[in-house]
Amino acid sequence: MSLVAAALSVGLLAATTACTSTESTGGDGSEVSLVEPGKLTTCTHLPYEPFQVKKDDEIVGFDVDIVDLVAKSLDVEQKIVDTPFEGIQSGEDLNANKCDLAAAGMTITDTRKKNLDFSDPYFDATQALLVKKGKKYDSFEDLKGKKLGVQQATTGATYAKENAKGVELVQFEDLALLLTAVKTGQVDAAINDNGVLFDYVKQNDKTEVTTEMDTGEHYGIGVRKGNDALRKEINSVLKKSKKDGSYDKIYKKWFGKAPEGANSDK
Repeated sequence: MSLVAAALSVGLLAATTACTSTESTGGDGSEVSLVEPGKLTTCTHLPYEPFQVKKDDEIVGFDVDIVDLVAKSLDVEQKIVDTPFEGIQSGEDLNANKCDLAAAGMTITDTRKKNLDFSDPYFDATQALLVKKGKKYDSFEDLKGKKLGVQQATTGATYAKENAKGVELVQFEDLALLLTAVKTGQVDAAINDNGVLFDYVKQNDKTEVTTEMDTGEHYGIGVRKGNDALRKEINSVLKKSKKDGSYDKIYKKWFGKAPEGANSDK
């Protein structure tokens, strides 16, 4: 390679790098690196109502509003990328600069901590069972010999695999397919996070949640391993939002009530 060609190659590489990474100033004055100028790019997996769902050609939800607070602090706009959940929890999408952060109703687990770094917890969750109304499936014991739907790569799927003995597990790629399977009788019950299931039964009165399992789960916002600047910015925004009442306001908007222990009813 000639010196001229080498120089051109280096220049092209620098230009490419500049196009794929930019910086924005955080609330504490620190520099946060972003994959796209003026955008805070979020990876999520649709639908997962009420955390993120597409309505009238717009993606909305609890997670969306929380990340909007972070984007506002950075003086940028949020951009949302819908992508398979496996790429999110494995850290592959973050490592490939597909997004800056992942907000997908994602439970913090030791396995996922090996692949990405998490913010402080921003939502308490647990597992629950969804059935057709009138079906008395209150436990895994009641489901022996029956079909239980699970969403692949989720903590609900892991919990069912470890605890639902004698139950046939049927995997679904996303929440919508899982919920439809209960409604159509393809499976006898489904396990998933309580927040999304309670939201679903409000709109589908032929289904009901029969039980919750206290799994002590907490959702976190994921960032690429070592991306401390963005992680600290997210934590700072979460802390501020819980102090000034904006978190409670968003929570009430999507769940109809303020969170337990809230100091504000805004």
